Amino acid sequence: MLSILVCHSYYLRLDQKQVLRAKPYPPLATLQVVTMLRDAGHRVSFFDAMLADGIDEYECLLQANSPQLVLFYEDNFNFLSKMCLGLSSLFEVLPRLDARPHADNADLVRGVGGVATLSGGDVRIESGSRPVAIAANAGMAAWELVDMDRYRAMWLKAHGYFSLNMAASRGCPFRCAWCAKPIWGNQYLQRNATEVAGEMAHLKRSFNPDHIWFADDIFGFRVDWVSEFAASVRAADAHIPFTIQTRADLVSERMAEALRDAGCREAWIGAESGSQRVLDAMNKGTTVAEIRVARARLNAVGIRVGFFIQLGYMDEQLTDILATRELLDDTRPDEIGVSVSYPLPGTKFYDLVKEQMRGKTHWQESNDLEMMFQGTYTSDFYRAVRDLMHEQITLQTVDWPAGGEAHARARRELDRRWRELLSRELQYRSPHRQSAAVG
Repeated sequence: MLSILVCHSYYLRLDQKQVLRAKPYPPLATLQVVTMLRDAGHRVSFFDAMLADGIDEYECLLQANSPQLVLFYEDNFNFLSKMCLGLSSLFEVLPRLDARPHADNADLVRGVGGVATLSGGDVRIESGSRPVAIAANAGMAAWELVDMDRYRAMWLKAHGYFSLNMAASRGCPFRCAWCAKPIWGNQYLQRNATEVAGEMAHLKRSFNPDHIWFADDIFGFRVDWVSEFAASVRAADAHIPFTIQTRADLVSERMAEALRDAGCREAWIGAESGSQRVLDAMNKGTTVAEIRVARARLNAVGIRVGFFIQLGYMDEQLTDILATRELLDDTRPDEIGVSVSYPLPGTKFYDLVKEQMRGKTHWQESNDLEMMFQGTYTSDFYRAVRDLMHEQITLQTVDWPAGGEAHARARRELDRRWRELLSRELQYRSPHRQSAAVG
């Protein structure tokens, strides 16, 4: 069988926003692939770029292991990496390579859809049908290959606690227009609840994290699964406080209670916007009313709530932005994450705006917040709105001194800055939007 060096290519040190955030997680999907390759009989080593000082560490590992194959498999649970190698293509090519290690690349991948090769300086895309994502269970990630002391040291220094990541499922069955799904399509592949609790117990015994981040696009999905998971966690003495991502329309009262019983301490909801018009344009499938109810239900059982907010979606207007500000004022989430709409190739959203795409085709780091198409406003406007929304949440969540005067002053200052920005709103409109407004 093949000797394989498995790598990913995300260096935290190259993303200054994430360096300052100082919340690194091991590349979970890459570690799962290591397990799958081992189970298939291959000899596997692993290079973790996340906290590496540079490429020298990779070169040393490459020289020490002399693998027959170097495989770069990006962590598709990572917030940045949504476009990467499909497992079905990989496991179709590997047996061919094992049988014919010196064969020409073009011969090895012939008929395997979704594969590109470089031949004579030209990129060749295979014409075979694109394979369906395999539903094989990845099993427990190869945690023993991770330098946990390196991760723990950064977490403890910056935050005073140590967090690790897990995943109980893969994929998402919903069809938001801006969400790319090159790996799992519209499948939702859920692991056995008892098995997930068993992996949590393993992490607790081996590394003793203070917190778990579940990287699933949607954690749990069905309340019966969450209830079974809660019971399995108790039975395995695996309790670790954890954070999840979910959808507003999935948070029934039973779901909120089951999440609490399982140990959920924080839930992030893809709220996106306080404007129903924008949600409908995104094909989000949720309502503003459901966002409000989900927040209330989670709050009632003591679960912190974060909202993901997306600015600048196609044809979003000032009234839509103000509706989002109102949603934040009314629901008072504990935290928010704000971005601008990012057109990913292969999505309906990308197809709708690709004729408006500018010279910038990707962000260099996650803090760019740069509009890549002709939205209603310029990037500077959305950055200003983002900053004001974050200050709004801080104003709502910080413990202010008794008497309320400091809070009142801060609120007046925030309102003043909103008024100042809105008074110059027309100046921030994209050029073609300005001409439309004048006309």
